[in-house]
Amino acid sequence: GVLAMGLAINYTCRNAEPVVRGSEVEREVVGKGAEQMCTVDDRVTRVAWLNRSTILYAGNDKWSIDNRVVILSNTKTQYSIKIHNVDVYDEGPYTCSVQTDNHPKTSRVHLIVQVPPQIVNISSDITVNEGSSVTLMCLAFGRPEPTVTWRHLSGKGQGFVSEDEYLEITGITREQSGEYECSAVNDVAVPDVRKVKVTVNYPPYISNAKNTGASVGQKGILQCEASAVPVAEFQWFKEDTRLANGLEGVRIESKGRLSTLTFFNVSEKDYGNYTCVATNKLGNTNASIILYGPGAVHDSGNAASRAAAGLCLWATLLARLLLDF
Repeated sequence: GVLAMGLAINYTCRNAEPVVRGSEVEREVVGKGAEQMCTVDDRVTRVAWLNRSTILYAGNDKWSIDNRVVILSNTKTQYSIKIHNVDVYDEGPYTCSVQTDNHPKTSRVHLIVQVPPQIVNISSDITVNEGSSVTLMCLAFGRPEPTVTWRHLSGKGQGFVSEDEYLEITGITREQSGEYECSAVNDVAVPDVRKVKVTVNYPPYISNAKNTGASVGQKGILQCEASAVPVAEFQWFKEDTRLANGLEGVRIESKGRLSTLTFFNVSEKDYGNYTCVATNKLGNTNASIILYGPGAVHDSGNAASRAAAGLCLWATLLARLLLDF
């Protein structure tokens, strides 16, 4: 029979027909016991169960020193033993030997012990810098030998990335961060599944910083949004002066990816160019943001608008040169 570790197995010798079945391998559903029958005629004088050449039981006499092996029955119609808590070391041939009319006959069965898949060693959660090479390891045991696969659990779906115990990622990107799942499968039982979290550090990138208009006496808010791992720290400057929270009627609030600079009572002197600086241990980046008043000409931050403004300036200068002539 084919069994999982830790189960019990029954072997049965029955006296019925004048036939002895030959060698075979019986496969049983995982989680169930297995009964093996040794069929002989009713003129049996002696019976015994053997594992390879070792006698386990001869009649009712126990020869095995293994306390897991017990006799279940020894009648005129049935001779059976049971092995509790089956182990991989129990795998091999078992023989029911009978003596009838002074002629020995045997029936043999080969026990195959199956073991559910088990991940025995897996990489720990890891943090790396973008561009680094990463190797994840997942070692599994089972009988038959389990198949090991890796897949990336990302927001874009669950994609297989490797059918191997080792997953190698060269030049890892921020999109490749997240959880990686290792699965060990051998069809004996449910797969064994474990996860590893991969964190990819990368320098700040300011994704949103828009110029804002506000009237004198009103509230004005400048926003700066930056993606970064670890999360960026923010600083605000006007010209070369770093702004401090609570001074000169401004408040700086930074939470997660977003930092805001709030003016509670905008005055003429508040108008102008501000710089948002986002920093983490991998580097820093900055963006220029303008606080402007109603009707003021300002840089929208759009490349096309800047190009149009440049052409307009050159046209004005050219017109003045032509008038001079």
